[in-house]
Order: sequence, then structure tokens, then C-alpha cells
Amino acid sequence: MGNEQAIGTTEERLIVFTRYPEPGKTKTRMIPALGAEGAASLQRQLTENTLLQVKELAASHPVSVEVHFTGASEQLMQAWLGSDLVYQPQAEGDLGKRMASAFAASFAAGMTRVVIIGIDCPDLKSQLMEQAMEALGQNDLVLGPAEDGGYYLIGLQRTIKELFVGISWGTSQVRQQTLEIAHQLDLAIAFLPLLKDLDRPEDLSER
Repeated sequence: MGNEQAIGTTEERLIVFTRYPEPGKTKTRMIPALGAEGAASLQRQLTENTLLQVKELAASHPVSVEVHFTGASEQLMQAWLGSDLVYQPQAEGDLGKRMASAFAASFAAGMTRVVIIGIDCPDLKSQLMEQAMEALGQNDLVLGPAEDGGYYLIGLQRTIKELFVGISWGTSQVRQQTLEIAHQLDLAIAFLPLLKDLDRPEDLSER
């Protein structure tokens, strides 16, 4: 590793946002339906499935991968998901501050296309991740819209902090508010297909 990529071939980064699957502290909206253990098990399964797709992308596409975690130490994350991944603790603050910080750090490290994904979307396959990276060649912003009004993927080619301020995180307004800001900034936007998130008990029964 390392030397052959030092020429700058890996200027694309994929960041996975996830939480350590500790019962009672993860997927809490699922606890009424699944119990604390079941909700944590779902979090574990969704994260592992997402990382399988990420590794499939990385096998055919030069991309730097980072797992940005919360709820555990790096040692616990390595014990769970393996020591061959790069782990970073998420920044402090709401989801917007954490994502803005992750983007800023990646662009400061020399990346030119950065995509952040969550783990709640089982239909997010490696082909869509690759499509997002390619779309950043001609667009300022790439969004993967989720059926609940949020988004399962966001990609940028530079830090745009405004996209993460004044957003009602965790509500059905997230995508609409983000797009209003993007239009005010006159950004070129590309969209991926609409997909379903697994966030609430009713999402399970609909699958």
C-alpha cells in the first residue's frame, strides 16, 4: 500500500457514519419493535452490509475509505469491523456539525471528491457510490434522497458549510431545507435514486 497511491491517485474519499451497536444506545427508535438487543443487532447488520458494498467499491475504484464512529473506542471498532479500516471519532455537535467537520478534514487532506453515507439504507450498493463519485466531476453537490425526507448520501467537491446549518436534523424536512440552501448558493446538483431508510419500526414492515 501507500507508495503507489502517493502520486495523488486516491483523491476520492468515502466516509461511513455509524455508531457502535451498544444495546439501548443505538437505533433507539427501533427499540419498541425489536427490543434493545434487536435494535443493536440491526445496527450491526446494517453497518456490516454497508461496509461490504464499500469494500466492493474500493476493490475496483481508487478510493480512500474512513469509518467515522461514535459510541465506542477505536479499539472496540477495530475488534468489531477489523483493523484494515481507517477509523475517526465523529466530531462534537449535531449531525450537521459532524458532517461539515468530516468534509473539511478530508478536503484539508487533499481530497477533491468526498462522499458521506450512513448505514440505514440496505439498497445502497457500490454502483451507486461510484455513480456519486463520478457525478462530482460535473456537480457541486450530489444527494441520495431517502423516502423519509432526508438523504442517505451526500457528496461535495469542496467544503460548503452553509449546507449543514439551520437544518432540522432527524425530521422529514432535511432534504428540502438542504436543497433550498443549495439553490440559494446556485449549486449544480446531481441526484441518485430515491431509496428507503430503515429508521423506524414501520420501515421494517414495509420491506
